[in-house]
Amino acid sequence: MSYQTALTIAEVVNDIHKKKYLLPAIQREFVWGPYQIERLFDSLMRDYPISSFLFWQVGKKKTKDYEFYEFLRDYHEKNNRHNPKASTTGKEKVTAVLDGQQRLTSLYIALRGSYSYKLPRKRWNNDKAYPKRKLYLNLLQPSTNSDFEYDFVFLTKEQAQSEEKGKLWFAVGDILNFKELSHINNYFIENDIYKEYSKEQSAFANKALSKLYSIIHVQPTISYYLEKGKKLDKV
Repeated sequence: MSYQTALTIAEVVNDIHKKKYLLPAIQREFVWGPYQIERLFDSLMRDYPISSFLFWQVGKKKTKDYEFYEFLRDYHEKNNRHNPKASTTGKEKVTAVLDGQQRLTSLYIALRGSYSYKLPRKRWNNDKAYPKRKLYLNLLQPSTNSDFEYDFVFLTKEQAQSEEKGKLWFAVGDILNFKELSHINNYFIENDIYKEYSKEQSAFANKALSKLYSIIHVQPTISYYLEKGKKLDKV
């Protein structure tokens, strides 16, 4: 087992989307709730370590001996809680995630997917009880929750668009469209951030969005070990 060069979150999330990373059948299913995902992103923004990961490289000749599953992208508490079975046909090799599934699935859902959980006091068989939510970041001010520094929340599209004092919600997944740091300034100009909000709010927005860009595109956050052994007992 060898320690590898760390990867950026954008690199890993995009490779998960291309099904370059899969989950072995020995892994449990995704169990993290919205609060844990929100806290993960706040930890990243505060430069807290999120621990290392353990991947398993499986060669083409061995992939047929095991079952693999895809990552969840659009989690739905009622209709989509189980990972779909993956096809390894035509793949030269598979990189299976042995440790870090909860964190990687959370990153994937937050950046490229959604999380639908049941509203309180609603019936389980009511489809409207599970509104589609995406992860948003408030660009105008720090979190009022003492456990958080940044205000990350899963919201519906309608909630994110509602006008509320001290709130300007940025869809976290949109940061993947920012290919250069200068695109943040373009976003501010296009959305009249400098005109609509105070200097303090604009400065915080610049700080928050620049930090988000850095942790997704620049910082090599995904530190991992790569196991190349063929024996399942060792794995």
